[in-house]
Amino acid sequence: MGGVTSSIAAKLAFCPPSPSSYRLVSDEVTGLLLMNPFPHRENVEVLKLPTRKGTEIVAVHVRHPMATSTLLYSHGNAADLGQMYELFIELSIHLKVNLMGYDYSGYGQSTGKPSESHTYSDIEAAYKCLEESYGAKQEDVILYGQSVGSGPTLDLAARLPQLRAAVLHSPILSGLRVMYPVKKTYWFDIYKNIDKITLVNCPVLVIHGTSDEVVDCSHGKQLWELSKEKYEPLWLEGGSHCDLEHYPEYIKHLKKFMTAVERPLSSRESTCHSENQSSDVEMPRQSVDRREKPPRQSVDRREKEKPPKGPSKKSKLRLTFEQHLDRSRRSVDLHDKSRKSVGHNHQTERGRKSVDRMDRVRSE
Repeated sequence: MGGVTSSIAAKLAFCPPSPSSYRLVSDEVTGLLLMNPFPHRENVEVLKLPTRKGTEIVAVHVRHPMATSTLLYSHGNAADLGQMYELFIELSIHLKVNLMGYDYSGYGQSTGKPSESHTYSDIEAAYKCLEESYGAKQEDVILYGQSVGSGPTLDLAARLPQLRAAVLHSPILSGLRVMYPVKKTYWFDIYKNIDKITLVNCPVLVIHGTSDEVVDCSHGKQLWELSKEKYEPLWLEGGSHCDLEHYPEYIKHLKKFMTAVERPLSSRESTCHSENQSSDVEMPRQSVDRREKPPRQSVDRREKEKPPKGPSKKSKLRLTFEQHLDRSRRSVDLHDKSRKSVGHNHQTERGRKSVDRMDRVRSE
């Protein structure tokens, strides 16, 4: 079953727009890299970033003059930067954040072929760029993952103990769970978000449409229940898989979330209900089926945790972020359900074909 599932996932998981919705050109005067057909903006920088797997991905960085946070956005599996560009601009304006979006390997003008493991090295390259080129600190970064993008988002979030926050937009529990109603995690599953969410130590916001026919809303609800530090979720009544940006509540709730998480870190820590001590060392993943601890209360309502009876065990050896990135991962290719996309309110008709496409595969 594992081999068959992996084969199906490889064919359905990644559907980059073909042809790409944009092309890269260099300005003859300044030499700056530009995305055609979009006009040059003074606050937008187009980049090419090398990854640890040898590919080169394209990224855009949108700067906001009043920003105190940076949003690192991982898009769905059937979109590229050209189709996300206008949304990125609007999110930066409305949320008053710097924003970096990137194309996975094999998407847009990024080199290589798309795969689960490549998406992990892709988001690592984008995060490294934020640290080294823009001076972003871990506690100032908010990871945003949409649908399949929730995979690389949670994989990185589980290894950044001081991360400011994470947003999961129409997320998946795992690749296999979109295809089959399985109760446990198998070795050949992909994007095992159901296991990684328990390792995330920052506030988590989940956004999901109640009428999502691609990834059932139950995926988002279970991930929220498993979150250590919950923030009030947004269940959009009647929302489908790729139209949530159209709802007024979407941007309103995101603004409220940003206000909450942009409080000083010391203030957040004083109210944080944490099950595990912050540590640079990646913690072993626990089986969801064996977890007995009750779900955590909302960030706005949680109480301080009582001090543990005995002293906590802290690792004597702190691993750097780069050492974490070198850890090998087992990778299988993900599947996705085909569908059409609804563009953003301010996008043209050529906008995203689909933020994410998945095909349900039913066993006979």
